[in-house]
Amino acid sequence: MSRLIYFDHAATTPLDKRVRQAMDQYLNGSYGNPSSMHWAGREAHAAVDEARADVAALIGAQSGEIVFTGSGTESDNLALRGVLERSGGGDHLIVTAFEHPAIIETARYLETRGVEVTYLPVSTDGVVHPETLAQALRSNTRLVSIMSANNVIGTIQPVAELAELAHRHGALFHTDAVQAAGKVPLDVSRTPIDLLSLSAHKIHGPKGVGALYVRTGVDLRPIVFGGGQERGLRSATENVPGLVGFGRAAHIARSEMGAETARLVGLREELFDGITAAIPNAYFIGDRYRRLPGHLCLGFAGQEGAAVRLLLELDALGIAVSSGSACSANHAGEPSYALTAMGLDPIRARGSLRITLGRGNTEAEVARFLEVLPPAVQSLQTVASHSGFAVRS
Repeated sequence: MSRLIYFDHAATTPLDKRVRQAMDQYLNGSYGNPSSMHWAGREAHAAVDEARADVAALIGAQSGEIVFTGSGTESDNLALRGVLERSGGGDHLIVTAFEHPAIIETARYLETRGVEVTYLPVSTDGVVHPETLAQALRSNTRLVSIMSANNVIGTIQPVAELAELAHRHGALFHTDAVQAAGKVPLDVSRTPIDLLSLSAHKIHGPKGVGALYVRTGVDLRPIVFGGGQERGLRSATENVPGLVGFGRAAHIARSEMGAETARLVGLREELFDGITAAIPNAYFIGDRYRRLPGHLCLGFAGQEGAAVRLLLELDALGIAVSSGSACSANHAGEPSYALTAMGLDPIRARGSLRITLGRGNTEAEVARFLEVLPPAVQSLQTVASHSGFAVRS
């Protein structure tokens, strides 16, 4: 088998060796509890403080505005439930119809608690337009949650405009920035974002570590209770090695973002041009340019029904890509709710391919992918679809 190629960075990223090195001290030697008053506790506490400062710097926040959590999903839950979960209900929440399940499922839970929820429709270009939000805002809208970049399609949202619009109507604004952070600039000091979710494993950090930015002055209620860590918003003994890794990953991402973004855009465009030239029935989903640097979502007209077979054939060749149908292999054969929200018919919504590049991917890997993809697509059985659309060019 040829060298293994990993093109699924939107799912998770390999742990950067520099991150692993930073974590080693706290896995093999420095073992203190940050809440302890003795030397070992102070050492751990200082390491957590440094990590908090690095994560804050990635998004232009103050250290005291970062609450560490166990995942991006937990951060999303804390943001929505921390603002809206209260007895009596009556508040209004706005989310988009193609948010990550961490938002969609939390919104559904809040509906059972008396919160009114609006699921914003999404345009065919995969971008949430401000006028759509303007029409949905009400006098009782308490919170708007719109992701910075979509995990399936890769499109980047006009978060600054959306946040300003929410604020003008007296609502708080949350963004799930798990896919965007470290890939595109985010600056909460210049944008009226009140809450922002992050995850370490999307930026070459460890799994099981996340963070929630909470703007100073925002009243948030905890959803986990205990010893009062993280300003009482997330009680639990801190995962010191994981947080150290998160901090180091954030520092690297911030330092290298400019050069890495340009490199990934170049590789993405090589893929786009190569696929367009070699596969006439290929179509790309979402806005052509307003997307994450290394992210493409595409399908092959008339062959969507064989998408799972294509994934398996590529896997047999040592190439890891993802279906756009879901964030879990347990639902790979189901239509993507994110794509149906954009207007794709069920066949196309089930048959998309997600290619996501990251640190370490090379031109040689792109060339290899472009070599094996056309014959793999040619071998697929043709299955008609009802309708669809191509990316803007």
